[in-house]
Amino acid sequence: MTNFQKEKNIVRKFQAELDAPNARINDVLKRHTNSSYLWRGFHPFNELRGASEVTETFWHPLRTALTSLQRREDIFFAGHNYIDDARTNWVVSMGHLMGLFDQSFLNIPPTGKMIFLRYCEFHRIEDGKIVETAMYFDIPHFARQAGIQFFPLQTAAHLVQPGPLTHDGLLYESQPKEAGELTLSTINAMISDLGQWDNELSLEDELRQTWHEDMIWWGPEGIGATYTIPRYAKQHSSPFRAGFTDRSPTTHIARLAEGNYGGFFGWPNFTARPTGGFMGMPETNKPGEFRVIDIYRRSDNKLAENWVFIDLLHFWKCQGLDILKQLQDTNYKE
Repeated sequence: MTNFQKEKNIVRKFQAELDAPNARINDVLKRHTNSSYLWRGFHPFNELRGASEVTETFWHPLRTALTSLQRREDIFFAGHNYIDDARTNWVVSMGHLMGLFDQSFLNIPPTGKMIFLRYCEFHRIEDGKIVETAMYFDIPHFARQAGIQFFPLQTAAHLVQPGPLTHDGLLYESQPKEAGELTLSTINAMISDLGQWDNELSLEDELRQTWHEDMIWWGPEGIGATYTIPRYAKQHSSPFRAGFTDRSPTTHIARLAEGNYGGFFGWPNFTARPTGGFMGMPETNKPGEFRVIDIYRRSDNKLAENWVFIDLLHFWKCQGLDILKQLQDTNYKE
């Protein structure tokens, strides 16, 4: 069995204190992080250092905007980091932060209604503290729930995304070690097959090497979610490949698995140059960064579901298009 219970308990205690209705957020962060704490988040938050900066820049504005906040967690697991030969241990949490959207957030107007912020976070644990966090979230998805559509074209479906079909993603207890090893090897095989876009097989046959035929790809707003290999190829993978050239090799900061679940993140994962009108936006020929988290569920010896977080706001800012600045310039006032 795996033995990451100490690390899991640190994160679960942190979450319980952070999510409390009257939490003193800065105090919670100071108790559970160290003095050199590094937090990475999607644009416009980027890299933050220390409990106070994370509190004032991200958590306080979010908790002010969303009242009665709930964490609706779908996946939770831990593991050794494959990228650094198991020298570091990480804990992963994925789901939605749900609340009542009562005040504006990032100049997105409030609705007074329920709203969901998709999130996934990787926490590195060291000496009983959280020393590093990558917390990625889907701001365009959040905005669309409030009636604002950032992108002109989406090839797949918009929806509030559920957790695993099997409802077994919360790995609070130890898991069989062999299961995690199989999940990680399957993810590694998929990366090898798909990472460089140079396989001689057709795209659909390439996917079939590591994916089930009825796979689900829970993609970010701007691309959307898609179901089955043929529809994934048609609604995301093929348009994505057609829209870019000069993709760099894939790099990750952390990659791990436990039980039937695994995932990775990079900062960025890769770069590519848009040359084909991706997402209905104009081609720029400028290299852009893709900051990505991928979370996977394995079934038998293939991948069945994939939850994907891509910092599209940062990517388009690299191309000279600051979508949040455009929203700010509309001078919305409550």
